[in-house]
Amino acid sequence: MGGCDYCRRDLCRVMTFAATVLTLYPEMFPGPLGISLAGRALEEGKWSLDTVQIRDFAIDKHRTVDDTPAGGGAGMVLRADVLAAAVDHALGAHPDTPVLAMTPRGKSLTQARVRQLASGPGVILLCGRFEGFDERIFAARAIEEVSIGDIVLSGGEPAALMLLDACIRLLPGVMGAPSSGAEESFENGLLEYPHYTRPAIWEGRTIPEVLRSGDHAKIAAWRESQSEIDTRLRRPDLWERHKGARVQSASGARHENEEPDQ
Repeated sequence: MGGCDYCRRDLCRVMTFAATVLTLYPEMFPGPLGISLAGRALEEGKWSLDTVQIRDFAIDKHRTVDDTPAGGGAGMVLRADVLAAAVDHALGAHPDTPVLAMTPRGKSLTQARVRQLASGPGVILLCGRFEGFDERIFAARAIEEVSIGDIVLSGGEPAALMLLDACIRLLPGVMGAPSSGAEESFENGLLEYPHYTRPAIWEGRTIPEVLRSGDHAKIAAWRESQSEIDTRLRRPDLWERHKGARVQSASGARHENEEPDQ
């Protein structure tokens, strides 16, 4: 039912993160995931990739995967029976793997969810096209609907590539240093602090003095402060959630230390 050349190699026997993509366009994979960090990790066997052609599960000679919307309207809708057969096929190969459908109607993807997925056995990604999915597929199968943002794409494949990239970079041994992702945006609920490098002066603009001081405590404090400032100004929604989490954490700590009522 389709597949990827990488997944026919002996390396796949030791894979810890298996990605399966259900799509009408398997030729879009691995795409950018075949180069740089993700591509090297694929070659080294740190993750595997298999593509499944949804059209292979059509039940008519024309290999039809969609039909007109019930109630009328523009576009076409992916059929639930065809989708279910493709999902069942993927789950047969990876029974304990979460199934995610890439759709703008889904819950927004977060770095916390990415970390959960990256720590698991892999993912099965269902890529939509046309007007989307027959809603009954979500009632009939355990599928998590996921959105990468308040945008609409031509299909779920670019979103699937983005999700996989976010997961793969967190797999053991993929990034150069284990701590590489620890201080990045969203890891602690804030945007990452700004970065600078040589030359020290460029077009009259200098690197902040504190970053050249060699005082690691001051540098850490500056970075934390800048992270909070940038989050408050650029992403007030994140800042409000971060403030709420801090208040809740502090409140919980106080409750744990309080003397019980007499």
